[in-house]
Amino acid sequence: MELPTPQDLRERRTGLDLTQSELADAADVSQPLIARIEGGDVDPRLSTLRRIVNALQEAEGEVVRATDLMNETVISVAPDDAVSAAVELMEAEAYSQLPVLQNGVPVGSISQGDVVHAGENVGDHPVSEVMSESFPTVAPSATVDEVRNLLDHYKAVMVTDGGETVGIITEADIAAQLS
Repeated sequence: MELPTPQDLRERRTGLDLTQSELADAADVSQPLIARIEGGDVDPRLSTLRRIVNALQEAEGEVVRATDLMNETVISVAPDDAVSAAVELMEAEAYSQLPVLQNGVPVGSISQGDVVHAGENVGDHPVSEVMSESFPTVAPSATVDEVRNLLDHYKAVMVTDGGETVGIITEADIAAQLS
């Protein structure tokens, strides 16, 4: 990821007919800070730069959010479900892993690999005995870049709102959005 220069920021802002004050309001920073960044007088913190770039993308209508990518139907199992039921569900849905939810809250994940590594005769055991860590969670407002960064390390990302699961995103969802 290449960071924009002060000149890049100024050109994007003026190309959108935004004043420094309008950009500052959208990015929740001060107008003098925008002026100092564009003038090259100050190097902003990465979090500040991210807010400014996000505000510019919003103004351009380019921002893709987690809500745009997610599948609202989340196929999952509960921690007290039998491992055999989880395996049957994975096979029926053609998934290699599933989130484990308890009352709508992500508490773990289970994959075909987890079942294999658990050994033989685990079908009657609860999912909680063989599950792995939960997939990471993001807010519905998370950007596609934030989700993509997580998918570099995890097989899925859960979308939660107020702690409650509202969707799931996988690499296939990102690919579908880009096409």
